[in-house]
Amino acid sequence: MAYRISVDTGGTFTDVVVLDPDGQLHIGKALTTHERIFDGMQAALAVVASALGLTGPALLDASSTLVYGTTRATNAVVTKRTARTAFLTTQGFRDTLTLKEGGKHGPHDYTVDYPDPYIPRRRSFEIAERIGADGEVVLPLDHAQARAVIALLAERRFEAVAVSLLWSIANPAHELALGAMIEEHLPGVPYTLSHQLVPILREYRRASATAIDASLKPLMQAHLTGMEADLRAAGFRGDLLVSTSAGGCQHVEELVARPIHTLKSGPAMAPVAGRAASAAERMGGNVIVCDTGGTTFDVGLVRDGSLVYTRDSWLGQRWLGDIIGTSTVDVRSIGAGGGSIAWRDAGGLLRVGPQSAGSNPGPACYGRGGEHPTVTDAAMVLGYIDPGFFNGGRLSLDPAASARVIGSLAETFGQSADETAAAIMTIANELMIKAIGEITVNEGLNPRESVIVAGGGAAGFNIMPIARELGCDTVILPRTASALSACGMQASDIVFEATRSRFTDTAGFDVAAVNAALDAIEEELEAFRRGLRGASGARVRTELLVEARYRAQVWELDTRLPFSRIGGAADIAALAEAFHQTHERVYAVRDEGSAVEFVNWKGRIAITLFDAPPAPDAAATSHAPTPDARRSCYFAETGRVETAIFRGPALAAGAAIAGPAIIEEPTTTIVVTPGLSATLSAAGNYILHCAPKGA
Repeated sequence: MAYRISVDTGGTFTDVVVLDPDGQLHIGKALTTHERIFDGMQAALAVVASALGLTGPALLDASSTLVYGTTRATNAVVTKRTARTAFLTTQGFRDTLTLKEGGKHGPHDYTVDYPDPYIPRRRSFEIAERIGADGEVVLPLDHAQARAVIALLAERRFEAVAVSLLWSIANPAHELALGAMIEEHLPGVPYTLSHQLVPILREYRRASATAIDASLKPLMQAHLTGMEADLRAAGFRGDLLVSTSAGGCQHVEELVARPIHTLKSGPAMAPVAGRAASAAERMGGNVIVCDTGGTTFDVGLVRDGSLVYTRDSWLGQRWLGDIIGTSTVDVRSIGAGGGSIAWRDAGGLLRVGPQSAGSNPGPACYGRGGEHPTVTDAAMVLGYIDPGFFNGGRLSLDPAASARVIGSLAETFGQSADETAAAIMTIANELMIKAIGEITVNEGLNPRESVIVAGGGAAGFNIMPIARELGCDTVILPRTASALSACGMQASDIVFEATRSRFTDTAGFDVAAVNAALDAIEEELEAFRRGLRGASGARVRTELLVEARYRAQVWELDTRLPFSRIGGAADIAALAEAFHQTHERVYAVRDEGSAVEFVNWKGRIAITLFDAPPAPDAAATSHAPTPDARRSCYFAETGRVETAIFRGPALAAGAAIAGPAIIEEPTTTIVVTPGLSATLSAAGNYILHCAPKGA
């Protein structure tokens, strides 16, 4: 077996994980180079190659597969650095993107400005046409008017075009005609047709997805093809895959055609890694996955061994931002990572985030010109970080800089530096606890009945008090936690989803139309499988789902179909019961007296090209290791105490460590808080026991 590489480029660090022929994982980290992503990737690859006794080019040459994940698309949307894009829509619906879905949490809250549309209204153009809900042509497409609009786009030098016509999902003829005109009159300009990208009801969500996808095409086409060229030039000859927001990966050319699927693709891989870690430790199928990076804190779920998906994923704040519209792994992100900046607000209160120091200049202790106190600086002041062993000693830190910026902030509150640093950690904890509650309690999952899998370079600082507050007794923190998303790529499948919109309900179920939609879905999934390179003989899993709701409800729930086709009244009743059970699990109520409405039908195919390394069968023998050193650390429970320091690489499976203690892995630090404990499992994961003894 050759080497297998996965790369996750985050806002602060680029993580590289290499699976060697013996099934062992190796991690390399380097600061992300935003100007040219390959430079940071190459630096991280060099770290792993050196540990394996190879050069970077030799490692690439000996690798069969490279899975790449990037935040480039997300960052481009958030910073508004996407292509100059035109939005074409049906006459009378120019304000679809402007009105959003209300645009505010509170309609009468005048302290919040109404958000701008993703594409400015001046770049939205009406097309004289109208298709009805049943696919009938209400107003024929005015070809002359459409050509005049496209000529105007050429004159104004638009770089991409998004086309989202009303009811194109029922009859795509007019969108297809516009696509042909764009190819004729705007050769080389990329465009997206809504019925091909996301054929769902709700015109805003479909329009938003189409606009985002089109706007990303010039950027991501250049980025992905350029990155591939850099890799090939550096010696990589294997199969190049890109991670997607569906929790899987696809070949580069497929993501070039639909770049919207690269949004949040890195965070979507963390639940994949969490599922694998929980399975290796045999700790059940309900997992809360927490990924604390330098810029954000991401939370995802695994329920009953399966990833949780949503169409309600927003870029930016809910309602105020822009909805992705496609089906994605449900991951919630907040601005609370190791680089999150601590500050005093106008009311005199201590705040943490959402602003981040990023990788340039980074936290003050990085010595790159950062002058703002961050969570990482707070951890440095508290004594949790060894400045000479950060990132395995490859990034030397400046503790005096941390003391200076935390001390300056502390003076404004009349506190000691220790007290302020501990308060920064506590506030960051509360933000993370709130984020976890939104995706667990609000979705019908009890955190006390779940295991937490923690990852990210900053996860170990505070995951134990977070778990204790949530009532979770156990946290799995892998030795490879600092590269959790990249590790997820090592266990990911090729994932593809097909969707058809066919509205019906239990009061008058249209069996023929629904079965026709399911036929089309399965044909599209099978066509994708046949066209996939290197998938001959691979294991394939397919599932069919429907987005359903009770009559008069606004939002749908994903419901698995108990069968592949609808045969008659008994199958309709079974499908309704499946929805009742889903609704009861999420909302603790079922309403059998209400009709069930079925909106969007979808199929998902997962193709396993390679298996994750098997978990060890043997259990580890418990023993108490000898500390490698001691240093003074501050804990809210005890104040400053002499704390045992353990170097992670020297620990053997079965090591049992009682807090207070610090475990230093090359790319992450684990703080074992007073009264709690940790053990190292045979699978190479730290099992953090977060229930105090006697509890």
